[in-house]
Amino acid sequence: MNPTILHLDLDTFFVSCERLIDSRLLYKPLLVGGTGDRGVVAACSYETRKFGVHSGMSMKIARKLCPEATVIRGNSGIYSKYSQQVTEIIKESVPVFEKASVDEFYADLSGMDAYYGSYKFASELRQRIIKESGLPISFGMSKNKIVSKVATGEAKPNNQLYINNGFEKEFLAPLSIKKIPSVGKKTYQILRNLGVDKVKVIQEMPLEMLLSVLGKNGKTIWKRALGIDNPPIVPFHERKSISTERTFNKDTIDMVQLNTTIFAMAENLAFQLRNGGKVASTFSVKIRYSDFNTYSKQIKIPYTSADHIIIPTVQELFKKLYQRRLLIRLVGVKVSDIVGGHYQINLFDDSDQLMNLYSSMDNIRKRYGEMSVMRASSLGAKTIGRFGNPFNGEPPMLLAHRKQ
Repeated sequence: MNPTILHLDLDTFFVSCERLIDSRLLYKPLLVGGTGDRGVVAACSYETRKFGVHSGMSMKIARKLCPEATVIRGNSGIYSKYSQQVTEIIKESVPVFEKASVDEFYADLSGMDAYYGSYKFASELRQRIIKESGLPISFGMSKNKIVSKVATGEAKPNNQLYINNGFEKEFLAPLSIKKIPSVGKKTYQILRNLGVDKVKVIQEMPLEMLLSVLGKNGKTIWKRALGIDNPPIVPFHERKSISTERTFNKDTIDMVQLNTTIFAMAENLAFQLRNGGKVASTFSVKIRYSDFNTYSKQIKIPYTSADHIIIPTVQELFKKLYQRRLLIRLVGVKVSDIVGGHYQINLFDDSDQLMNLYSSMDNIRKRYGEMSVMRASSLGAKTIGRFGNPFNGEPPMLLAHRKQ
């Protein structure tokens, strides 16, 4: 039985989500990410790329390269919602899959040809995702994860590509060495200095030469260039922790701003727990000072998802942790030891009115977005833009998320 690995990647995911919400953004240059001087491009539309814009770039530079682009801070809660929708479709369809990121998946379809046809199945799965989510998605399929991932990149935008067994080397040969996963900027420059530009050249090089130049990583790149590297599928599982961070545009000692930010982070993470049907028992706070020294403090309490327990707990942690009285560059909150369950009402301390308030606020957030209703104490942090990370296996949204 020949192995068959499917790689699925949602095209310019954050951009596509924003266009679903606002159709006026269709076909227009769009940047998603941090909007301040320290902001980074988390995602960019294809229309901006002809100007040299790419994800991970400074937003300040991206705006100069493409001044007509619309800039959106983004909403990680919305992206997580769409990601979860796609995850559920894949979970219903395949027995074994890996969620590599918020917008990227692998599935093992080995053996399906004998019963149905793996390419036909993958094509129908892709069309179902497009129809039900409204999001464009591409796939590549081959005998291993690496070739399938490269094939997806070649298929984009919004298309599919199947590399038949035995044609992996031929498919990879004419491509730039940049297309090989694990060839970063430094490795690329080393190989270019050797006169290597196409994968075909690596295919013809002896392994010993790459080992002498690149060390252990040379073997990985050599195997990937030949299409014979075969890392395993890592089965999808739910996260055991969620976190959110904020890097301030300007280092600060403003206690009102700091406390408001911590409050809003704790409030949002509590909502994410309830929204995912989870409770947690370990809470931690992180501070990074202007000298880049980073400190954290955590506490373990009975399992909960209640705002009126989590918020004071996190505030007290911050109060105990902030001792240096230096300017702060970053703050973060993390919850861990997460298990399935719901907050158990304390018959002596909790009221029906409080529980009804939680329910009402959560229903509004689910319908209109995470920032649609907030306590007055957290309104000042409404522009944080990095909240949200429901329990669907993806990392939290970072300002430099990943190449899309």
